[in-house]
Amino acid sequence: MEDDKKTEVVLLACGSFNPITNMHLRLFELAKDYFNETGKYKVIKGIISPVGDAYKKKGLISADHRVAMAKLATKNSDWVEVDDWESSQSEWLETLKVLRYHHQKLLPPDPANSLQNAVPLTKPGRKRKQEPNRHDPVKKKNQNPDIKSVPQVKLLCGSDILESFGIPNLWKLEDITEIVENHGLVCISRAGNSVQKFIYESDILWRHKDNIHLVEEWITNDISSTKIRRALRRGQSIRYLVPDVVQAYIEKHNLYSPESEDRNAGLILAPLQKQASESKN
Repeated sequence: MEDDKKTEVVLLACGSFNPITNMHLRLFELAKDYFNETGKYKVIKGIISPVGDAYKKKGLISADHRVAMAKLATKNSDWVEVDDWESSQSEWLETLKVLRYHHQKLLPPDPANSLQNAVPLTKPGRKRKQEPNRHDPVKKKNQNPDIKSVPQVKLLCGSDILESFGIPNLWKLEDITEIVENHGLVCISRAGNSVQKFIYESDILWRHKDNIHLVEEWITNDISSTKIRRALRRGQSIRYLVPDVVQAYIEKHNLYSPESEDRNAGLILAPLQKQASESKN
């Protein structure tokens, strides 16, 4: 299929990136290979969107550091970039809102699709103020005749994120539905993983299974941010597990320690806290 007839895709990865690892970067390459091999899609961009500090995850260091490391890690990439919009918000944002934001940025110029209500106002030469997220709902596909000409923004994740859909109160059912129906998932999983079984057991995921792309990772890689932080706390080497520039940045700023791992200890994760608050109201 000729390139101009292929569906353009933007891969969006949301998460802590605490710190970013070689495995995070590999997810993008695996997904891009998968889409290219179908002959139907053309991946035009990859976006890394670190979560904000308000997520309140235990051991989560400052977003400024996590964004800086991610930018260093992708400096030599010609298609993966880092976006700090999500991390700069003063309130935690649902993943769906981040998907909507990046989808809106791709829409053709139109007053109805204006980002004025989605992006905090900025002044030249000044750092953007942190403000709660405000956005307009994205139009349904069938309400916009030009939707096919707009690149699809798909959520790139590992199997752990997909399976987290089953954790009570962590995700809203309506959010899951809109993510898989209007955007789509690209899930990287190991060969033999039970992701397909999880999709089968979920009515929502099964209904939209054609918009869930499962990519098998044949060259297994068990690197995780948690294991990186554990090694650092124990004074062990993390070389070849993260990009060299990320290792240098961590050492320069002495980022991970027993003290940093206790950050947010005892606090309720933002999505769980929000769900509990909404249930009371």
